[in-house]
Amino acid sequence: RLCPPSSNEVLTIRVFAMARILRAGVLAGALVVAAGESTGSAANPIRRVVSMLQLMQSKVSAEGKKESELFDRFMCYCTTGAKDLAASISASETRIEQATAELKEAEAERQQLEQDLG
Repeated sequence: RLCPPSSNEVLTIRVFAMARILRAGVLAGALVVAAGESTGSAANPIRRVVSMLQLMQSKVSAEGKKESELFDRFMCYCTTGAKDLAASISASETRIEQATAELKEAEAERQQLEQDLG
């Protein structure tokens, strides 16, 4: 594709991102609870929530950086891809015109040679 995503696609991307954040939160909560249970000590509930949020923040930051890099590559393709295609089309049209002219010259030369022989 040569254009940015539509509003429906952006909405879909956001919904999937929110679902990933929710899954990461649930996973982080489970990890915090499991860590607390494995040590046998009852951690302060506020500390557990803060730890879970910090873990979510690091995961979301990593995902955001990855998606940002992908978006930058996509936008680079959008800006350069159309120019490259236009240049390729222009070069091909020039080659077609040259080939057509060469073909007409060869046909005229063939007819001339047939007249000379005939």
